[in-house]
Amino acid sequence: MQAFTDLATAAYCPRKLYYKRTRDDGDPPESVAAIRNLAFRYDELLGSGAELDGEPIATSPTTYRSNLGAAKARLDRWGGLVDPSDVRVFLRGKDVHGVAHKLLSEPAVPVIVSPGEPPKRGVWEPHSVWATAAAKALSWEREESIDRAYVEYPAYGVVRKIRLTTRRKADYRKALRTAASIDGPPPRLRNDTRCDSCEYREICGTETRSLRSRLSL
Repeated sequence: MQAFTDLATAAYCPRKLYYKRTRDDGDPPESVAAIRNLAFRYDELLGSGAELDGEPIATSPTTYRSNLGAAKARLDRWGGLVDPSDVRVFLRGKDVHGVAHKLLSEPAVPVIVSPGEPPKRGVWEPHSVWATAAAKALSWEREESIDRAYVEYPAYGVVRKIRLTTRRKADYRKALRTAASIDGPPPRLRNDTRCDSCEYREICGTETRSLRSRLSL
């Protein structure tokens, strides 16, 4: 039985997962929680009277409201995303377990909330794996097919819907195998931008570039 976050980390960097497990670093910092909490306040933040200057957003207030407004206009489940049927739900499937930050109903759909920056299109592979794992666990619990999920990037006001395509399921299975097989430090990444913001880069010994990583887990 593997945790959602372990699969996401395995998809990002297997060696990082090894250090994460051996060091048992515990809960994410308060700054991550503050960003994730934005995902439960979209209506308030979108309101014309909202003061955004003191919020942990990563864009200008104008861009932030524009992003949220575009999501509201585009997504058919916006009402559920703003007012989900359940929040911070622990799911246990056949092979994986973990927390879905939101749960939509009728039909049931899991939502994963990331504190990081979204790609220009779609979602990052670790988040795709995480969302797929949540959908698989929810499907196992409900004994029904779950074919989609949402990934939110609330620091940017961006919400992305994903479908559980054949490729996403294959990435999930690969991450599941990787997470289950780690019993020692996997090979280092080489000259990869993912290493730049990794908290284990000093003990890992991987050489890094000066570019910052664009993904937070």
